[in-house]
Amino acid sequence: MDMLWSGWGDPAKAAPLPDAVTGLLRDLLGVTPRETGPATLADIEVPAPALTDEARKALRAAVADAEGYRDDAESRIRHTRGKSTPDLLRIRAGEVEDIPAAVLLPADHDEVLAVLRACADHGLSAVPFGGGTSVVGGLRPETARPFVALDLRRLDQLLAVDEVSRTATLQPGLRGPQCEALLNAQGWTLGHFPQSFEWASVGGFAAARSSGQASAGYGRFDEMVLALTVATPEGTLETGRAPRSAAGPDLRQLILGSEGALGVITAVTVRIRPLPQKRVYEGWRFADFQAGAAALRRLAQDGPRPTVLRLSDETETFIGLAQPDAIGSADAPQPSGCMAVAGYEGTEEDTAARRAAAREILLACGGEYLGEEPGDKWEHGRYNAPYLRDALLDAGAFAETLETAGFWSALPELYTAVRDALTAKLTEAGTPPLVMCHISHTYENGASLYFTVVSAQGEDAVAHWEPVKAAANDAILAAGGTISHHHGVGTDHRDWYAREIGPLGIRMLQAVKAEIDPSGVLSPGVLIPVR
Repeated sequence: MDMLWSGWGDPAKAAPLPDAVTGLLRDLLGVTPRETGPATLADIEVPAPALTDEARKALRAAVADAEGYRDDAESRIRHTRGKSTPDLLRIRAGEVEDIPAAVLLPADHDEVLAVLRACADHGLSAVPFGGGTSVVGGLRPETARPFVALDLRRLDQLLAVDEVSRTATLQPGLRGPQCEALLNAQGWTLGHFPQSFEWASVGGFAAARSSGQASAGYGRFDEMVLALTVATPEGTLETGRAPRSAAGPDLRQLILGSEGALGVITAVTVRIRPLPQKRVYEGWRFADFQAGAAALRRLAQDGPRPTVLRLSDETETFIGLAQPDAIGSADAPQPSGCMAVAGYEGTEEDTAARRAAAREILLACGGEYLGEEPGDKWEHGRYNAPYLRDALLDAGAFAETLETAGFWSALPELYTAVRDALTAKLTEAGTPPLVMCHISHTYENGASLYFTVVSAQGEDAVAHWEPVKAAANDAILAAGGTISHHHGVGTDHRDWYAREIGPLGIRMLQAVKAEIDPSGVLSPGVLIPVR
């Protein structure tokens, strides 16, 4: 099943906003319904593929069957950009100036290599496409050349399970649910559940250094990866002969987070865990965000560490975004303080022991136990926030997310700086916002902050947002945060990433790209500035 081309996920799961939320948007933020609805597929005028006959013939020859090459209008539209709010607003308006010339669907590693060689020979670019869930411009290359979308959905096999070493080798086109189902059938789990889980792919998890909602217990995806097979225009790269090595710099880490700019991942070997016997989630309330953050820090640093650990600030708790399915209903959380969710997965004995010990610490830190119901509601609605974003856009609101991370000592300043930048810039533009935040991932030394901002759209919503996003990015760097914790860099964050790692860091990446991809085939302008 394909994702909704003009929004998120399965159209059958979309739902309009409750009247209470529509009224709040109108009264609090001045949101008014849009005069016209989004374009339909039939409305969009798609330019003819900008490919020479020779290039088209070479691309067709690179894949073994007719299913591997598509240049019809609908396939190209469905591979245009990703799922950020500006991406969706543009596609809903029928804007397809940066549409791929064709969509290639290779069936194996050798066909990926053949597509890349054909692109290099005929002056084309290629953008790897997994689930299409990028929210940072990762599928929007900056190039004057025609480009093709390299859709990896046919590479969707569980290649091997090593039960002795507890590893699995996966192809990149596996989506999250497929991957879990295949592993679960053999008694294993990957334990990686980002908000994009239902649609994002294994290759995308690796390419963007994804972090799942259970990262406190299972770790980030890049911590799970043990080996990679990568196709580049210059050939094949194999990395990872052992779980750890002192044989020079770890090239796995160079590919992880490279977002398709340094190669196309065609196989990933990951560590796996036994399928948990028990899963339990519970809710906690703290008086304020500072108190809740202190409690999370104590667990992250001194243990016991829950599998899931997250905290909504006062505004997010009041609105009910900690439980997206309850927004606007009588089941929404009580509008006071900050709500935290703690989850525990594992054996019956281990889960009970960690839960009891963590409860003592959370109580000692001033937490109020709310029982399992808030945790169950969070777990039930954990993947639904992107559908809420679509409903907000339909209602005429602008809704977008951004995230960062910092050390614990810097987190209060980082939180305030980003909130203030978003609020000031949008208020100055005449669209005062609602800014919400939660701690989504915790570590011994710091945590991530995940912001959601909602406002009226303004006359030109995309142009309206650009200076706001820039101000927030500036604030993140000035306050000592990283430009991205798990969304990635893409084209949207590239210039701030360059500031974060400095000119020498950028030259190092450009030198690697020049060796691996001398013709500039792979995702030009994504992550790495074009020389």
